[in-house]
Amino acid sequence: MRSPFPGSSGLRIKSPDLLVAESGADLEGNGLKRSMGLFQLVCFGIGAIVGTGIFVGLSDTVAEAGPAVLVSFVLAAVTCVFTAFSFAELGGAIPVSGSSYSYAYATLGERTAFLVGWCLLLEYGISVSAVAVGWGQYLNELLGSMTGWQLPAALSNPPGDGGIVNLPAVVVMLLAALLLVRGIRESARATAAMAVLKLAILVLFCAIGFSAFRAGHLTPFAPQSIAGITSGASVAFFSYIGFDAITTAGEEVKNPRRNIPLAILICLGVVTALYCLVALAAIGALSSDQVAGRPAALSLIVNKVTHSTLGGGVIAFGAVVAIASVVLAVMYGQTRILMSMSRDGLIPRIFERISPRTATPVAGTWIVAVLFAVPAAVVPLDVVMNLTTIGTLAVMAVVNVCVLVLRRTRPDLPRRFRVPLFPASPLLGIAFCGYLIYGTGLATWLQFAGFLVVGALVYACYGRRRSRLVQSPDAGEPAGAVSTATDPAEAPAMAAREG
Repeated sequence: MRSPFPGSSGLRIKSPDLLVAESGADLEGNGLKRSMGLFQLVCFGIGAIVGTGIFVGLSDTVAEAGPAVLVSFVLAAVTCVFTAFSFAELGGAIPVSGSSYSYAYATLGERTAFLVGWCLLLEYGISVSAVAVGWGQYLNELLGSMTGWQLPAALSNPPGDGGIVNLPAVVVMLLAALLLVRGIRESARATAAMAVLKLAILVLFCAIGFSAFRAGHLTPFAPQSIAGITSGASVAFFSYIGFDAITTAGEEVKNPRRNIPLAILICLGVVTALYCLVALAAIGALSSDQVAGRPAALSLIVNKVTHSTLGGGVIAFGAVVAIASVVLAVMYGQTRILMSMSRDGLIPRIFERISPRTATPVAGTWIVAVLFAVPAAVVPLDVVMNLTTIGTLAVMAVVNVCVLVLRRTRPDLPRRFRVPLFPASPLLGIAFCGYLIYGTGLATWLQFAGFLVVGALVYACYGRRRSRLVQSPDAGEPAGAVSTATDPAEAPAMAAREG
């Protein structure tokens, strides 16, 4: 049925039924191939999560929280758990490539969905840049341990850390794009192999770290009290970014309604346990003062414990592989979200074009690689990490809101997984996200506010007028869809009548 507000495109809601039908989520994925099973999806999730946040960002978290870094990691994990439940429910109910962008489109309307997609440029695009920045640090550590030679700081460090242009960051992004355009099967296999390897490296680090454990390094436990723990949790949260990338594979996963929720919960459990062990081993082996703010901290710890550069070289090798896998997985997620937005007409159509030979968005992948190689090369790491964190937290808060709204407007929608303790769980997810946003600081709030203003202008000038729902209002509401003019309480009855 036609909305009585055809000019108010920002108020239009794209029904879950249409999203699923357009993407082929219950069949083949709109030109994409279903090549990923549960194991590959879990490895993909771990590949998207474990990387710069723990290999590079651990030292920054320790600088904020001291030995209480353990509490910071747990606090960040709790925030993720509540939102992971929401992602799991929505990922099983609406298994499409758009992830949180599509969930917002199905519940909160087009304008909000566009701004969510805009924020995802921070979570995926800019985080790729941050991850790539950390890759150069460990690449130099590896080169130093193997050959005694390293890239000059001007070409391997970010600005602010003695660098001019971070050349390794650009290289790893272009290599990831090259692998992604070859096909999802090849990318999934590479990501799985790298995920297994980096988990093994982190387990090895824990074994070495605990061999030199000193309980005295844990006191004073929280030198900056609760303020330090909160700031540390905001920094530590960067280490968990990426678990929602699992939902971007909705059109390339076998049995997505089952496997997406399972993979999200498995990944988050494994990663949380591993991070706490790594943090405890690191602080137990060296004092927090020795770890805080040090680049390639894990290699440094192993070198000091073993009195040799060989062990640190092994850790550096694991970090090079780990961070490369994050670049690969997160860049994949960004291209699939842009593909969904392009399919809706909100951004140029080039991003939705699928190569018939490789079944991948080749042009969109290269555009993403080149576009985000620029901040990776010239933007300081701390600026990139803070913006990525606040953008991700904002998106996660919206996802929790989406669960609350969709339960009310579409209680009839099939759900393979349901959020436990509803509605307390998504409400707590919103509260924890807000708490960590508070910990990012005023400067980051202002930067993020400016970013949102730019996004709103882009939507007003381009997306609002080119939206396919605006150009063809009836297209947004097939049989069973919910009109934006419908009262949420009447939505189930309306859907039943139209079905």
